[in-house]
Amino acid sequence: MTAHYIASYYSASLGPASTHPELEGEHRVDVAVIGGGFTGLATALELAEKGLKVAVIEAQKFGWGQSGRNGGQVTGSLSGEGAMKKQLSRLMDEHAAENFIWHLRWRGHDIIRQRIEKYSIDCDLKFGHLHTAYKPSHVPELQRELALAQSRGMEAQVEWVDAKDIGRFLKTAIYHGGLYNRKNMHLHPLKLCLGEAAALQSLGGLLFENSPVLRIEHGNTPEVHTAKGRIIANQVILAGDVYHRLEQKKLSGRIFPAAGGIVTTVPLGSLAATLNPADVAVYDCRFVLDYYRMTADGRLLFGGGANYSGKDSRDIAGELRPCIERTFPELKGVEIEYQWSCNMGIVINRVPQLGKLSANVWYAQGYSGHGLATSHVVAEVLANAVCGQMEHFDVFERFKHIRVPLGDWFGNQMLSLGMHYYLFLERFR
Repeated sequence: MTAHYIASYYSASLGPASTHPELEGEHRVDVAVIGGGFTGLATALELAEKGLKVAVIEAQKFGWGQSGRNGGQVTGSLSGEGAMKKQLSRLMDEHAAENFIWHLRWRGHDIIRQRIEKYSIDCDLKFGHLHTAYKPSHVPELQRELALAQSRGMEAQVEWVDAKDIGRFLKTAIYHGGLYNRKNMHLHPLKLCLGEAAALQSLGGLLFENSPVLRIEHGNTPEVHTAKGRIIANQVILAGDVYHRLEQKKLSGRIFPAAGGIVTTVPLGSLAATLNPADVAVYDCRFVLDYYRMTADGRLLFGGGANYSGKDSRDIAGELRPCIERTFPELKGVEIEYQWSCNMGIVINRVPQLGKLSANVWYAQGYSGHGLATSHVVAEVLANAVCGQMEHFDVFERFKHIRVPLGDWFGNQMLSLGMHYYLFLERFR
């Protein structure tokens, strides 16, 4: 059966979507990539730019999963930073560890911006982001982040905003200050994803949709098998994140689904510029936070919360409407035109997982809700590793991860319990 995009603002505003064939027959390439989201497409594009013949095999449509449904914010936030710092302290000196983390936080911005420019990708790109203090206790945390950015040469790109000045950016009274960042971006993620697919195709990459991979045969020249075809490759990269069930002997119990919800209102007309005069993207400092921005056609796109049951059936509009109206009282009763959810791949310690399943089969997964920028950094790391530059990949591969027994259900209960613990701590934060 031919897959279609879910009903979301992103799919509705996409315009004519490109189609790609189902994998049939036999193909030979240098690298076969399984998964047509940001990790898979960005890695394949990096490799194609290096002159390798690449094929990408997607079970649904390119950008069908979280890559084409997320909040569209490209920020320097990094999931699992604390756990990463702790493990890096055993692998390298403090200065090298700080540089590694800083690179991971910000390199994705440069890759995405340069790629949009190089391939003329129209994805509604905007600059400017406000990280807000929802409680007075969040202010010192943000000011430490400001000092760190300034010490790293970002003085011209970051600015502290007092509570009394929030009105320059947002017509709301709920914040106690914020950190404005000019380097951070926001965009239409599905358009970016499909723009990268088109760029890959322009370089001779093979793209296959509606082609679920049934198995990977390991060996000197591994093979990727679907119902109607196979690809023989020198290297295989598994980039399906939480949406595949391949290689469960080694990968089960490492990553779990959590459904995040997003809504968009009807177009707000002139009210959009009144509520968000600087046209910034926003998220706050809470463990379970709100995030939002204005779309290119003046809608409020608003997301928040996470459902750790592993199921994505939720009354998303009902859950998020009170958050919208608390933030912007002028939007009380506003019509919500689109609502959708998508499973994020959550890792227990929140550190992205990169590794090898055999000598020439690689994998990358688990961005825990921070994947738009991070996936592009990981793609560069993977592509370099496939070409023999192992420095950054080796660091990722040495991170230790918690493997949860007894399947996804038990893992999701652990995640839910952990989130309730952090929500409890939020009361005292």
